[in-house]
Amino acid sequence: MVKTVKLFVEGGGDSKLLRTECRAAFSSFLQKADLSGYMPRIVASGSRNTAYSDYCTAINNGESAALLVDSEAEVLISKEDAKYEVGNPRTWNPWYHLKHRRGRTGESADHWEKPIGASEEDCHLMVQSMESWFLADINALKSFYGSTFNESGLPNRSDIEYISKDAVLTCLHTVSRNTRKGSYDKGAHSFGILASIDPNKVTALSPWASRFVLLLTAKMHSVR
Repeated sequence: MVKTVKLFVEGGGDSKLLRTECRAAFSSFLQKADLSGYMPRIVASGSRNTAYSDYCTAINNGESAALLVDSEAEVLISKEDAKYEVGNPRTWNPWYHLKHRRGRTGESADHWEKPIGASEEDCHLMVQSMESWFLADINALKSFYGSTFNESGLPNRSDIEYISKDAVLTCLHTVSRNTRKGSYDKGAHSFGILASIDPNKVTALSPWASRFVLLLTAKMHSVR
C-alpha cells in the first residue's frame, strides 16, 4: 500500500482558484526537481499560520506530513546547537527559527512550537520568501514578462537568501512595472512564475531550497 505524504504549503490565500494554481505550481516545481512518481499530496493552506495549524493537526492525527513556509527573514541559527553543520542540511534546525523569529519592531513573530512527533527534516523554509526563488531564474522571469522586462534592475547577487523579503518584492515590482502584465502582483503572477522556474537553478543558489528538495525526495522514497 502506498502511503500518502501531505505537504502543507503557505500560499493561495482564501481563493479556491488561487489555491488550485498554488498546488499546480508547486507540483510543477517538484516534478521538474525529479520527484515525478514520488509526489506528495500538496495542500495549499493559504496563510502561513494556517499551514502550520494544518501541519500540526496532521501530525497529531498520526499522518505523514511536511511543512513549507516563508522564513520571512534571514534564518536564525542557535549558537547552542552543537549538531549544526553548514554543509550538512540534516543538522539544520528550522523550528528554532520559527519559534524565535522577531518582527520588524522586535516583537515575537511566529513563536511556533515544534509539534510532538514532528521532525526537523519535515520542516522547510523558503528563504526569505517564495519570491526569492524567482531571482535564481532570470530567464524564466524574462519569458514570463516579455521583452520590456527590465533585467538590469535585478540585483547582481548570487546570495539570494540574504536579500530581504521587502527588497525582493520591491525589485520585482520595479523590473516588471513597464511590462504588458504590469507590476508584479502576488495573486496574479506568483504561481505562473513558480511553475516556470528551473528547480536546479533555485537549489544552486538557495541552500534551503536544496535542503527542501533533498529531504522531501528522501522522505517520498522512504514511504514507497
